[in-house]
Amino acid sequence: MKLVVGLGNPGPEYRDTKHNVGFWVIDAFAEKYEIPINKPATLGRGVLVLCKPQTFMNRSGGAVVRLLEKFRSALSDLIVIQDDLDMECGKVRIRTDGGAGGHRGIASIIEHTGSDKFLRIKIGIGRDLKQEPSDYVLTPFSKEDKQQVLGGISDAVSAIPLLIEGKIAEAKNQIGAKTP
Repeated sequence: MKLVVGLGNPGPEYRDTKHNVGFWVIDAFAEKYEIPINKPATLGRGVLVLCKPQTFMNRSGGAVVRLLEKFRSALSDLIVIQDDLDMECGKVRIRTDGGAGGHRGIASIIEHTGSDKFLRIKIGIGRDLKQEPSDYVLTPFSKEDKQQVLGGISDAVSAIPLLIEGKIAEAKNQIGAKTP
């Protein structure tokens, strides 16, 4: 069973912050395909579960391990959706492995699973060099940046079915074709 996990922070005070882009993708995907969150569902020929862990971002690893165990999924069945400070707003990138790159949620997943070999959809949130990253990720987007991020979310939602089917190169090409 595929697990599609959006990273974010729980609670209404974090709902509109940059660090919750992973949650936004899960919500948009669930709405588009009418799939419940945290319950197995069928999409095409596959079975998947959409998840928004209710732990804080920096503790995502424990929640992900519990989800993998609960749904008896392998790490190769995991797709994590994350924000990325080092990418321009709205840009989307798909990775099959690699380090955390300073993202504490990803670092927590790598620590708890003992591996960096899992699929990631990274959505750029930009960076403000005048602001500490830990403060920046907990602020809302400007109107202009939010429009760019919503475009990236749409691209991510379109890529997920391909990733579920194991069509990683096609998903990367689809995302790349939309990047100016």
